[in-house]
Amino acid sequence: MRVIITAATVAEWMPSFLEMDHLYTGESRRLKIQFHQSGVGMLASAVSITKMVLEDKPDLIIQAGIAGCFDQSAALGKVVMIKDEALADMGVEEDGKWKDIFDLKLEKSSYHPFERRKLPNPWLAKYNLLKLPEVNGITINEISTDKERIQQLIKKYDPFIESMEGAALHYVCREAGIPFVQIRAISNYIGERNKTNWKIKEAIDNLNQALLKYVDRLYKIA
Repeated sequence: MRVIITAATVAEWMPSFLEMDHLYTGESRRLKIQFHQSGVGMLASAVSITKMVLEDKPDLIIQAGIAGCFDQSAALGKVVMIKDEALADMGVEEDGKWKDIFDLKLEKSSYHPFERRKLPNPWLAKYNLLKLPEVNGITINEISTDKERIQQLIKKYDPFIESMEGAALHYVCREAGIPFVQIRAISNYIGERNKTNWKIKEAIDNLNQALLKYVDRLYKIA
């Protein structure tokens, strides 16, 4: 089974790479792990993941990363699985309202790969091996800081986390028919720009602990 772990930056999966490199690298292994850096943002990730899918033909893609959280009652460092994604900054703000590509009739709400304006993961029942909490995600290119925009996003999409790459993974893999999971650890709350209050190290540590447990579980069923 060929599995690719991808992240925007190498820092997000480097601890797992150092642990796994000697375990799953041989061609004779029934589980072959490859690590991939997609780059930051939807554009870089979409191109990079598409190229990786076409060239490497993985059986499963794991996107790992840290993310901001809309729910300030959630503990920083918490690890979650993303069940669906929405494109949350493609559109226009008009008359005090945020209108996305579906509101503008630029895209049909259930035209493949979308379902009801979102990009759900149809493989979660099979591949949420750690039974992580399944939450809604939105993807943006500009990190949300404005209080009014944050409330618009909450009202429109009911998101738990925000990332800059998740929708690219969901879009490409749904189009290509490649099973995938997106695992995220909460590093900060949306709108909090004082980085002394962020927990990046803790989030990366927890993320990689989850990745190691996930791959171990995957190895047993591969």
